[in-house]
Amino acid sequence: MPYEEKRTWILGAAAVVSYAIYLIVVLARARHSALVDVAYVVPLLWAVGASIAVSILASITVAIVSRDCDRRDQRDREIDSRGTQVGNAFIALGAIAALVLAMADGDRFWIANVIYLGFTLAAVVGGATKLAAYRRGMPPW
Repeated sequence: MPYEEKRTWILGAAAVVSYAIYLIVVLARARHSALVDVAYVVPLLWAVGASIAVSILASITVAIVSRDCDRRDQRDREIDSRGTQVGNAFIALGAIAALVLAMADGDRFWIANVIYLGFTLAAVVGGATKLAAYRRGMPPW
């Protein structure tokens, strides 16, 4: 498995795990109060920070162990580009949803969470696109 594919697995797993832990923490805090009244900022910052830190440390570890981390060819660049394009669509959708919520005077809780969900979906779906391209090849379009 090429280094870029390993790195894609790391980033996707970190995104899923950190978001799941964030949801568990927020939903546990909301047992006795309304969801919008939950203190979500600190757990969100911890989830994002931990996801970034774990991704960096795991990528460095894999780079040290792997022998092919400096071999990035044209195929890797095309796969990365396609996955990034797909992921960016979800970032844009999250931003549009947050903008609509802001214009409708939505609560800051929902605005922040829809943005975080957009970033998480971008990482997961973009990563899945990259992994599919590594396994099945790039589509001809």
